[in-house]
Amino acid sequence: MNKLVLATEQGVMVCESSNDGWHQSLIGLPDQHVTCVTAHAGIILAGTENGVFRSEDEGQTWEDTSNGLTTQHIRWMGFHPDISNLVLAGTEPANIFVSQNNADSWRACPEVAQLRDRFRWSLPYSPEAGCIRGFAFHGSRVYAAAEVGGVLVSEDKGETWRLAEGSDGKPDFQGPPEPFVYPDVHSLEIHPSSPDLVYAPTGGGFYRSNDSGKTWTLFYDCYCRAVWVDPTDSEHLILGPADGVDRNGRIEESHNGGQTWSPASNGLQVPWRRGMVERFLQMDNELFAVLSTGQLLGTSLSALEWHRILPDIDHVNAIASLAEEGD
Repeated sequence: MNKLVLATEQGVMVCESSNDGWHQSLIGLPDQHVTCVTAHAGIILAGTENGVFRSEDEGQTWEDTSNGLTTQHIRWMGFHPDISNLVLAGTEPANIFVSQNNADSWRACPEVAQLRDRFRWSLPYSPEAGCIRGFAFHGSRVYAAAEVGGVLVSEDKGETWRLAEGSDGKPDFQGPPEPFVYPDVHSLEIHPSSPDLVYAPTGGGFYRSNDSGKTWTLFYDCYCRAVWVDPTDSEHLILGPADGVDRNGRIEESHNGGQTWSPASNGLQVPWRRGMVERFLQMDNELFAVLSTGQLLGTSLSALEWHRILPDIDHVNAIASLAEEGD
């Protein structure tokens, strides 16, 4: 049985499904603004504006595991799906920290801060020097999304980082032309079939690279933060485009790798005048969407009929799935 773990402005919420839908089962860290959450092998890590907290009992008790974090404001975290105990944390201002022991201790990757300072990364809504707000894993290859900075790539499981060849590192909102990617990168996805096939929702459109980030093609001129990529079909995509920051958001689908798009917002009243999709998460045959308004949506992938999940919970920032021990 799977559970949902929600990062909210009032702590971490663990939710369970039943025949009549999803229900909240417990609240952890109620005094923390939780920015992100990740879970693996029964361990939950919560990123906050005050470091990282860990639970080994499905959210009932928590401990501060920020040893080595010289930057406390966590924007995104990710367990490596195939390597036990390996987890990455992205921060604001932009830096990447690596832990090889389930967050017992962390080590900074100084080359990321050097790139940040060299190119003067920035954020339009914060005085801080950029942030890291997404990771994508495939074996030894890891990608990181830098806002506003570009795409970073690691060939050694996140130990060392460099700019992808198709990312110039300059926080210029005019953006370089193709084959470069727009520098305001919000998230990244890798298709399971190849570490070279990367998808990038950005503030300047939806991009795709077939060569590990060396060159990029713009497939949708929009503002977007999240894409779902069908793990069985690299041409099947679900995107959360908008006309601008939280303006006229909607959900669309492509069956040809992004060349054409059609509406995929059944059950919703779109466009959302002030809102858009922030993140997608697949769990079995269900797809969840976190909105910038803090609401949570869900649908069956076979039907694509969206509905509100856990309507009593607001201010959701991120979600993760948690498999019960023995599943």
